[in-house]
Amino acid sequence: MKQPDLLKIDDIIASTGKTADRILPILQAMQKAYGYLPQEALERVCEKTEITPAAIIGFSSFYDQFRFTPAGEHTIRVCLGTACHVKGAQGVYDAFRRYLHIPEDGDTDPEGRFTVEPVACLGCCTLAPVVQIGEVIYGHLTADSVGSTVRDYLAYYKARKKRRPKPDRSSGRPGKTKGEIRVGLGSCCQARGSGHLKRAVEQVIEETGIPADIKHVGCVGMCYQTPLMEILLPNDSRYLYVGVKPEEARDILLKHFKPKGIAARIMPMISRGLDSILNAGDPVSLPRYAIDKREKHVADFLGRQKNIATEHCGSISPTNIDEYMESGGFQGLRRAVAERTPEEIISEIETSGLKGRGGAGFPTSLKWQAIRGQAEKERFVVLNGDEGDPGAFMDRMLMESYPFRVLEGMAIAAHTIGANRGYLYIRAEYPLAIERMTEAMEMCRARGFLGENICGSDWSLDLRIVAGAGAFVCGEETALLASIMGQRGMPRLRPPYPAQAGLWGKPTLINNVETYALVPWIIRKGGAAFAEMGTEKSKGTKVFALAGKIARGGLIEVPMGVTLRQVVEEIGGGIAGGLKFKAIQIGGPSGGCVPAHMSDIPVDYESLTAAGAIMGSGGLVVLDETDCMVDIARYFLEFTQNQSCGKCTFCRVGTRRMLEILDRLCTGKGKRSDLDQLEELAYQIKQGSLCALGGTAPNPVLSTLAHFREEYEAHVEGRCPAGKCKALICYRVTDDCIGCTVCAQHCPAGAIAFTPYEKHEIDTEKCIRCGSCKSVCPEDAIVIE
Repeated sequence: MKQPDLLKIDDIIASTGKTADRILPILQAMQKAYGYLPQEALERVCEKTEITPAAIIGFSSFYDQFRFTPAGEHTIRVCLGTACHVKGAQGVYDAFRRYLHIPEDGDTDPEGRFTVEPVACLGCCTLAPVVQIGEVIYGHLTADSVGSTVRDYLAYYKARKKRRPKPDRSSGRPGKTKGEIRVGLGSCCQARGSGHLKRAVEQVIEETGIPADIKHVGCVGMCYQTPLMEILLPNDSRYLYVGVKPEEARDILLKHFKPKGIAARIMPMISRGLDSILNAGDPVSLPRYAIDKREKHVADFLGRQKNIATEHCGSISPTNIDEYMESGGFQGLRRAVAERTPEEIISEIETSGLKGRGGAGFPTSLKWQAIRGQAEKERFVVLNGDEGDPGAFMDRMLMESYPFRVLEGMAIAAHTIGANRGYLYIRAEYPLAIERMTEAMEMCRARGFLGENICGSDWSLDLRIVAGAGAFVCGEETALLASIMGQRGMPRLRPPYPAQAGLWGKPTLINNVETYALVPWIIRKGGAAFAEMGTEKSKGTKVFALAGKIARGGLIEVPMGVTLRQVVEEIGGGIAGGLKFKAIQIGGPSGGCVPAHMSDIPVDYESLTAAGAIMGSGGLVVLDETDCMVDIARYFLEFTQNQSCGKCTFCRVGTRRMLEILDRLCTGKGKRSDLDQLEELAYQIKQGSLCALGGTAPNPVLSTLAHFREEYEAHVEGRCPAGKCKALICYRVTDDCIGCTVCAQHCPAGAIAFTPYEKHEIDTEKCIRCGSCKSVCPEDAIVIE
């Protein structure tokens, strides 16, 4: 094995620092440089810094992001989040390993080209199943498509190395005599090809000289329709196109804009003629892409929404500070600094009824007031952007699409509590969010909204970004603070609370992304306006990620009090494929499953808690009749058990015992007494765990036991009613088989013999229950028993 170049370590230390609290950025830079953490490099870090060998081994072994063996040239990260899980992500993961011939005890192919890693969530839940290869995200994968995905990435990688960068023609706002072409460039949009679409638009403009500017915008929320392209003409006419492919960009643009010059006009006509020939005389159809916001499916999706945290969605560029200011940006900060006292700001937040989004709904004003009343003068403000819930992507979208709004909310909070320093703790799995927040911070410093003498005052605020390292437990506030300070992300007993003793023992305010994003609107519009929305005890709006077996998945913001059924059936359009709505999983691993017959409950903190779920961060994963509730409970227990920090016995050992019982049930080896033991263990873990991860880990099990006990009892009998648990089912070919051999051609395990024009048979010994044969059979001649 080639020895690592240790001179890189010296450069890393020079740029990050030598103190013990710099261990996280040092290790992240090291892994980026080498692809893993070489033993020699770790030793050199200890020689050159204040970091001890015990600290560096203990820290690096705690976080999932770090690896100690060499990785391949390219890393394939397969998302196993909730939405991806229910849509077959495990089968996709297994298929990548088979296709690349990865040995059972390894994660890298024999040639060292690809490493395949599971990841808890990539935050692109509407595109499930999702994988990320290098910097490219692919959505809606199947076990059948892994080969073409790998080939596509290799072609992209080869072309990227040859491609010369083109000047950016993006505009911040339309010119007086020009049109504007808006393309969404959030993570979900890019995964569906909006990056390719933007390049195609640039090429058309370059070739034709049409008078239009390109503008990239943030998330529109309609993830089920991406890629989206909106055209604004000088006469204020607007045209929205959905599902646009790069090759269709030219015809759409030439429908609305006239090229400059004769040559520019002739070339598109020639090109369209060639397209017509290639398409058997039929020109590319445009009307099927153009939609109007009054169309029923669009009106249903948008009609119940109220945009506050997502204000100006789809219309402003994420990193154009001028446009943000023209839309009312930083008015709240200016008012907080120059016109209001901290006490008045806290009073406004109290009037609004704002509760912290992302947790149990603790009143924001009480948290701010608690820090304001501390005798210690040095204080910190922290953003919890470690959105680790599988199935949730609200914070990612807000940071990618509205970075200035999030920073403004943080700055208002910091000024109110008297903080001069702060940290943004953001998941490393969200590189685009980190990139845009970093860019926005630099612009804010340049304009006087961060740094020294903010808004002309004598107050200063220094903010820094800390990238997480793949530990779900760091979403818990005390674990998050420990990670920022360069320690293992392990929760501690409270009190003292972070408001009393947080970072380095100083009072620290921690709020999540959505909470900060709501603050500027409240200060601009008034707390009473916010309180007019929602219910008596749950005010304002909530941003949700709507994913799973839903027809219209996406990012929505609705007033508190809307019912789950309205979210699923009216906004989401019901279950995809015409199947039956079974349940909705809300609140991530800490939440619960609400059955369809209870979905008329309002979405507020109190009602969801009473139903055995929690609001949590806001992930809504819709389940249909083909989903097994025992499998869902087992999935979440496996996740929380894996992510347990191990500090307390109830969580470390108790969740392991619960998972063992669920494993037995899903393999047909369970017994009736297991159900009682599951409940007993669940209540003991809830009462005895140190932090919220352990205290809420049993919730998915308890809620499914309460509402779907008959499924647990069926598993005791060796049956899986939903046909999901592989050990309890088998695939059989019926007499409808026509012998077309399609199933045999797609079987990855060779379990179906190639017998043309004869009824096929499935070798149950070889069958891996991946479902490929059933999904490709043109006659629906394969059934699950």
